[in-house]
Amino acid sequence: MALYEHVFIARQDISNAQAEGLIEHFGQVLTDNGGSVVDTEYWGLKTMAYKINKNRKGHYAFVKSDAPAPAVQEMERLMGIHDDVMRVMTIKVREHEEGPSAVIQSKNSRDDRGPRRPRRD
Repeated sequence: MALYEHVFIARQDISNAQAEGLIEHFGQVLTDNGGSVVDTEYWGLKTMAYKINKNRKGHYAFVKSDAPAPAVQEMERLMGIHDDVMRVMTIKVREHEEGPSAVIQSKNSRDDRGPRRPRRD
């Protein structure tokens, strides 16, 4: 089986719990079709560079999988017809990186800096 990384953007008007539910749902599609989910990350509600379907923000999710090509095709097909999913990107990789993704690492490094100082006017 091949290793894949999937990133998808869901509509801004769904809740965080619903966005995480989408991650579980599409992970289950992969496992039902003979694949496995290695890791998942919910990146949160982020502002996009341009509007997609009248949405300025979107819930970003990241899934690492080890699955055969037909399982990935089925998941992408279902994402394409799902009303809450706006964009999908799937990349075939040689190996998965260990640990959290770069998005989560940068978020954690921002959190480690401490609170902001008040602005002086």
